[in-house]
Amino acid sequence: MTSPHHDRLLESISGRTARVGVIGLGYVGLPLAVAVARSGFHVTGFDIDPGKIVALDAGSSYIEAVSDEALAREAGAGRFRSTTDFSDLGFCDVIIICVPTPLTRHRDPDLSFVENTSRAIADCLRPGQLVVLESTTYPGTTDGIVRSILEETGLKSGTDFFIGFSPEREDPGNRAYETTSIPKVVAGDGPMAAGLMERFYAAVVTTVVPVSSNATAEAVKLTENIFRAVNIALVNELKVVYEAMGIDVWEVIDAAKTKPFGYMPFYPGPGLGGHCIPIDPFYLTWKSREYELPTRFIELAGEINSAMPRHVMARLAEALDRREGKALSRSAVLVIGLAYKKNVPDIRESPSLKLIELIEERGGEAAFYDPHVEEIPSTREHMALKGRRSVVFDEATVRGFDAVLIATDHDAVDYAALADWSPLIVDTRNVFARLGLAAEHIVKA
Repeated sequence: MTSPHHDRLLESISGRTARVGVIGLGYVGLPLAVAVARSGFHVTGFDIDPGKIVALDAGSSYIEAVSDEALAREAGAGRFRSTTDFSDLGFCDVIIICVPTPLTRHRDPDLSFVENTSRAIADCLRPGQLVVLESTTYPGTTDGIVRSILEETGLKSGTDFFIGFSPEREDPGNRAYETTSIPKVVAGDGPMAAGLMERFYAAVVTTVVPVSSNATAEAVKLTENIFRAVNIALVNELKVVYEAMGIDVWEVIDAAKTKPFGYMPFYPGPGLGGHCIPIDPFYLTWKSREYELPTRFIELAGEINSAMPRHVMARLAEALDRREGKALSRSAVLVIGLAYKKNVPDIRESPSLKLIELIEERGGEAAFYDPHVEEIPSTREHMALKGRRSVVFDEATVRGFDAVLIATDHDAVDYAALADWSPLIVDTRNVFARLGLAAEHIVKA
């Protein structure tokens, strides 16, 4: 049995006459909004940051995955516009929430963005709307928080409006995939909502993967990132152990991955970055307390990965002492790469920020060079670094530092020049060995 609200919404989705609102125009929301517009829907993007709206109105994309040309094409066709006026949500038939879900300082979920956004939707909620959460969160958020806030209006999920969850799967810098080519997991609150979710996303992406409930879909996203966090922690721990034995962990991994079955390579680094892997696992850790169940693997992985910046500091201090006869407290260090991963400008949760702070805590001087990041923006955890700018990359500048620390292995960096100009390089990404530039003054960490 269906409802007239469901039938009308299904018809408008099928005919691409449904109007779509995307809330949160960041790394997830903006690529999704443009992809939905490209599929034929009229899309309104919503954000609380007026600076983003100004940039988009000027035809300037601040997200690498969305080109200015793609933005101009959809805006010129009248299929995309953006605004800070959330009262326009009342005109949208499908509303997609793509807002941040960070952790507090105590590693508890901070769902304030989801809650505030849900209340803004509730102010405009009307019968016949589909509300979708894409923000990563713990199982039960969509039904327990978003639906509860929306039902305070007196309207009922599954009868008057419909609600679903579809986890984002963006991978900044990965050109092998884009929003429309990544399989999309979808779920809904009841069969009618689930059907609407399948129909809508099938109009936008190549492959839709339906699951039985919103909680299951929420668990899928957490599982994907927990898998990565635990395996990265494993190789980070192996790095420390093998290092003590005089064994190169990267050589071990390269040999192990030749096995055609039963092994998947993960690589160590200076710490975890990005919004997902350092944060998402702790949403499940927090939720599991409700069931009095431990998440020992997740918590241990978090401890190991969080310890990596300090391990890198120990290697840097040791290398300076042994090779340069200098203490870190009297040294100037150039950090290469501020972004959390190669070839992107994304600095969210980047270990490079922690590395800079640790160098200065030890009394050293720190600067950074990143071809993708000109200036450190405002961040929650590293406000003191705001406004610092990337140095000029040239011989005179590099030779002015006692050591270079490779934190992110961007392809646009001239590593051969670095090897020539710097007296000491500490490489956390194995980039010099990969490029055949290994030398006595290059130390792995």
